[in-house]
Amino acid sequence: MKLNMLASVFIAAGVALGSGASALAETWQVGAYPANPPWENKKEDGTFEGFEVDLVHEIAKRAGAEVEIQDLGFQALFAATSSGRIDMAISTITITNERLQNQSFTQGYYDSDMALATAKDSGVTSLADMNGKPVGVLSTSTGEAWVQENMEKYGFSEMKGYNTQQDLLLDTQNGRVAGAISDIAGLQFAFQKMPAMHVVERIKQDDRYGIMLGKDSPLLERVNDAITEMKKDGTMAMLHEKWLGAPADPGTSTVEVLPIPQAE
Repeated sequence: MKLNMLASVFIAAGVALGSGASALAETWQVGAYPANPPWENKKEDGTFEGFEVDLVHEIAKRAGAEVEIQDLGFQALFAATSSGRIDMAISTITITNERLQNQSFTQGYYDSDMALATAKDSGVTSLADMNGKPVGVLSTSTGEAWVQENMEKYGFSEMKGYNTQQDLLLDTQNGRVAGAISDIAGLQFAFQKMPAMHVVERIKQDDRYGIMLGKDSPLLERVNDAITEMKKDGTMAMLHEKWLGAPADPGTSTVEVLPIPQAE
């Protein structure tokens, strides 16, 4: 009888300890905009998938933590990190000096550049080949602004604006414009289903995506160290190829280790 009672005590203690250990497991609250493929996308079952979703899960794994992703609007991410409602935010958030005044960011892991894309049989291999040829852009986009600023430099014969990327790329594929200028990530993602198209030249913009945390967050160093490890061991480049369907370009922040950005 006494042995049975003693066994019961040990079993109860084990259950209690197990519950305590589980309760003490560190869980990071991560905010994400739900419709931003290939970076974030909320599936029908309520779970998230995408480049940055895989990224934050891998970071947490290396740091011995778990992740819980909250569905938030893009603008709501900034207030949520500032208030401490979430520990960090993903959703192709560009690191800017203005944002660094009130938030902290990890090193960048993707250069949000633009690019010139063409049909593979177009004969266009660079921006220099666009002299005297029409170029297509998304209306009111950064691509349109760039073309307006560089019309004379590259000698585009005309600029055609489109309301959707699908129309822009279809007209480029069919030769109605010689090339399209848009965000490189969106182009690479689209070309996984458009094998007749490709990117021929990257257009540097000096903007990078990073993970955003509350100002001076105690998690910053741990998260940033994991990103450094992922760049060094090739994991970040693997995510790039998985989600964008193309290798990461040499010299970009996807493969180059960078310092934690500081406000100026």
